[in-house]
Amino acid sequence: MKKIGIALSLSAVLFAGSCDVLEEVANEVVNGTSTSEGASNALTNEEVIKGLKEALKIGIEKGAESASKMDGFYKNPKIFIPWPEDAVRLKDWANKNGFSGKVDEIETSFNRAAEEASKKATPIFIDAITNMSIADGFEILKGSDSAATMYLQKNTTEALKTEFKPVVHNAVEKVQLTQYWSPVAGAYNKVAQFSNKMEEVNTDLDDYVTMKGIDGLFYLIKEEEKKIRLNPAARVTDILQKVFGSLK
Repeated sequence: MKKIGIALSLSAVLFAGSCDVLEEVANEVVNGTSTSEGASNALTNEEVIKGLKEALKIGIEKGAESASKMDGFYKNPKIFIPWPEDAVRLKDWANKNGFSGKVDEIETSFNRAAEEASKKATPIFIDAITNMSIADGFEILKGSDSAATMYLQKNTTEALKTEFKPVVHNAVEKVQLTQYWSPVAGAYNKVAQFSNKMEEVNTDLDDYVTMKGIDGLFYLIKEEEKKIRLNPAARVTDILQKVFGSLK
């Protein structure tokens, strides 16, 4: 009798175990996934970082292409470069003293310089993206729609400024911005020397256009990152599909 009882107990245990296995298999069939499949598709931090950098690279490639076209800055209100704030008094004075034509030329040239510089921005930005250190890719992945771009901006702007400024300087020379600026600023400063109410203008055009150009490119990268996060069709590589496809 004891043997029969033990055998029945073992049978009950085995049956219960089989039921658990069958239930698990049934769930896998219904849900279309399995434990092994889930494990194989699990994202690693390294993959997430690779996907984030891939998104940023695509963002700068498309952003620079858009920005470097004729009117890429000038006719895009989101990145249009206005007069420097500390030179608005010069602009107002120029408009009142027969330099209104020059004022328009200067404003156009700010944007033309940024468009020209954007033609050579891609490798500079990609180098910054490649060398950017990211510890926790999941934190950025689960952040806002522009979290990767904001992280890039925070950690690379100073380095980008150093690399990008010579490119901007050449662009400023090419579009002859200084040629338009100098006569107006020179005339204003001559008057300012003999006035207690006017201060001379000494705006660094290269620095101003550099920072405005970088800000504009970052804006365009943000827009591309949002597309990749929100639109599956924008995930044009396997790593983008895997990383951003994991977002719910």
